[in-house]
Amino acid sequence: MSDRVVVALDVGGTGMKCALVRPDGVAVRTERHPTDASRGPAAVVDTILDVAEGLAGKARADGLTPVAIGVAVPGVVDEARGVAVWSANVGFRDVPLRDLAVRRLGLPTALGHDVRVGGLAEARLGAGRGADHVLFVAIGTGIAAAHVVDGVAAVGAHGAAGEIGHIMVRPDGPRCGCGRPGCLEAVASASAIGRRYAELAGGRPDAPVTAAAVAERAAAGEPLAAQVWRSAVEALADGLATGQALFDVRTIVLGGGLAQAGELLLVPLRAAVHERMTFHREPHLVAAALGDEAGCLGAALLALDTMTATRVLDHQEER
Repeated sequence: MSDRVVVALDVGGTGMKCALVRPDGVAVRTERHPTDASRGPAAVVDTILDVAEGLAGKARADGLTPVAIGVAVPGVVDEARGVAVWSANVGFRDVPLRDLAVRRLGLPTALGHDVRVGGLAEARLGAGRGADHVLFVAIGTGIAAAHVVDGVAAVGAHGAAGEIGHIMVRPDGPRCGCGRPGCLEAVASASAIGRRYAELAGGRPDAPVTAAAVAERAAAGEPLAAQVWRSAVEALADGLATGQALFDVRTIVLGGGLAQAGELLLVPLRAAVHERMTFHREPHLVAAALGDEAGCLGAALLALDTMTATRVLDHQEER
């Protein structure tokens, strides 16, 4: 068994999931650390580098060889330059995180978008394994996607591919955080479902109602919950049907908090997507398999892919 490992970090606004990952995609050590984004972006960067350095040291102490670092962050990411361009959750603005990590640890480093690397992991190691064209859709506070073809996630011309949450599905719907009315994530994200239920129930309840609670109440026969859940599923089906028209994928993998509703989501959503198919081939619709490990595993895969691409380029230049 190889002693080579990648130091992988999946950074969120609240916490970061960290791992030492073998080239075969198996995590041999996992850790969690607080991000505490309220301290400001400089402090968050210091924490990322400290944690990565600590994990590399633990790998060496266990007889393992850290060969690269993979870091996943939310927001807009320029993967080619290794720059975290913008992130509301973490406070990043044009942070050259890749170069900072290389300077600190002396290891090749790859920086990726959290949803894209999650999609990479699900396509190659998880629920999309074996499918050549996969659309990974993460549904949580917002909605974002990753289009993975033959194990490679599309980045886009400006690093912003996969923003399926900003497809307009309800022109007269609630205003999205991006400023437009009726975006998919303003209607069908987990936060939107909870918010809509609270509004129709007559204001703000003492404890916020989660999307999972709405799903459970709908399944139990509560009319208001059933109405909100049905509306969200219909909007989500519209978004996925648009995605299928654009990408013609074989498998759609649903991840994020809303996917934890399981069959309460998948059964009506499959039926709604089926109704929207005309000449397009119906995709296989499944729940994500890797849970919250997907970000770390995907960050490691991205780092390994980057190392391989760099070696090939160096070899070509030598010739």
